[in-house]
Amino acid sequence: MPEGRLTGKAILVTGAASGIGRATALRLAQEGASVALADRNLLSANEVAAEIGAMGGTAAALEFDAADAASCRRMVDQAVAALGRLDVVANIAGVLQRGPFAEIPAETWDATIAVNLTAMFHIIQQALPHLTATRGNIVNMASSAASRGVPLSAAYSASKHAVVGLTKSLAAEFKDRHVRVNAISPGPIATPLIMAIKPPPGHPQADIDWGQPEDIAAAIVYLASDEARFVNGTILSVDGGQTAAGR
Repeated sequence: MPEGRLTGKAILVTGAASGIGRATALRLAQEGASVALADRNLLSANEVAAEIGAMGGTAAALEFDAADAASCRRMVDQAVAALGRLDVVANIAGVLQRGPFAEIPAETWDATIAVNLTAMFHIIQQALPHLTATRGNIVNMASSAASRGVPLSAAYSASKHAVVGLTKSLAAEFKDRHVRVNAISPGPIATPLIMAIKPPPGHPQADIDWGQPEDIAAAIVYLASDEARFVNGTILSVDGGQTAAGR
């Protein structure tokens, strides 16, 4: 493959089997990175790895459960073993379930926090020594739901607010380690996760502009690259201006 902005970098992508994770993995490989593709759906992750291999890139598919601490930590070790080093972690895996707050089962709340937030704790903590060694960086997945209240999405919104707090805190703490930490805040993106709950025709939110996974992948490439060497603790909004418009 021709050299790109990430040539020589080893990057771990969670949630890499579909949606934003898949688009990000493919774009990172196009930019020259070797990629570890972590997902609970190993079959689909292997398919993405095959796509990357077909275009001359290097990729390893890894199975993990974002809701399980041991699985998260083991997956990081497997990624380092497969790639030989670790320069970037892109925490993209996530879940979203909608429903009235009064009816949310405790199991749903716990699973949402575990996958969207606590998994980042385990993955980042396990990856930190490797990222310190390479002066690497971390890109977390927040959401436009992290900057406002979202009816029927309390668990998801709460988890993404927490991701913003985690990102800013770690950016300040890891600065002396020369490890940057940033986050992407997507608006509505046409992924299987989101399209499954897209409002029906006639709903006020049904006719808003929808972004594509590739829009987020492009932003992640920038933050992961040396072009963003002076960007730290930033929450980059990629939502077509909808947050600015109050939508």
